[in-house]
Amino acid sequence: MSIAIVTGGSRGLGKSISLHLAQKRHDIILTYNNKKNEAEEVVKLIENSGNKALALQLDVSEHKSFTQFAETVKEVLKTNWERDSFDFLINNAGVGIHASFMETTEQQFDQLMNTHFKGTFFLTQKLLPFIKNGGRIVNISSGLARFSFPGYSAYAAMKGAIEVLTRYMAKELGSRNIAVNVIAPGAIETDFGDGSVRDNKELNAFISSLTALGRVGLPDDIGGAVAALLSEDSRWINGQRIEVAGGIFL
Repeated sequence: MSIAIVTGGSRGLGKSISLHLAQKRHDIILTYNNKKNEAEEVVKLIENSGNKALALQLDVSEHKSFTQFAETVKEVLKTNWERDSFDFLINNAGVGIHASFMETTEQQFDQLMNTHFKGTFFLTQKLLPFIKNGGRIVNISSGLARFSFPGYSAYAAMKGAIEVLTRYMAKELGSRNIAVNVIAPGAIETDFGDGSVRDNKELNAFISSLTALGRVGLPDDIGGAVAALLSEDSRWINGQRIEVAGGIFL
């Protein structure tokens, strides 16, 4: 039985990723920041499907907590699975900030940097000793790293950095047969960014009109893609950016 760690697994894309991986018979360790009740509900859903699951609190912007978090992961692997390693790491946790380039504050910039880029960089570094040789890592980027919408310059820049980092990780971790890829979602109907894509009918219709498949994305579109990427059939995919956006701006 494989074990996956999904950061930000209590809601949105992280929840869908966790549930899709559980459907593929993977056990799940999911993290949450402050949505403990929602995280426990996801754990129940996974357990009801016959898999083991556990929710751990983690703020990915608090980098000093990563050493203790890694020790906690070590302990729960031994206690709950009688193992000293896990198989998959999905760096999904994130926040959305919409502000024009001229109006973006240093505080907003630092929040995005600490959460998306620095968090992914150093959390992965701390957990690497516990990822098994031959395991896999999936980082979550955004379609906004390829195409541009006003108001997302800082957010998209962090995601662009994640994409470069993914290639370097794939290169350097290849000696351990760890494959590293990046999934770049398009606009998705979640509560991310105050739920604007989900709740604003005009915005939803506008994005749909730009997309070859004629709609915006759903969380299960991303959960299914990550599960497929982590299947044994996709083991030879490495160092790649895979955009899951229905063909927007082709």
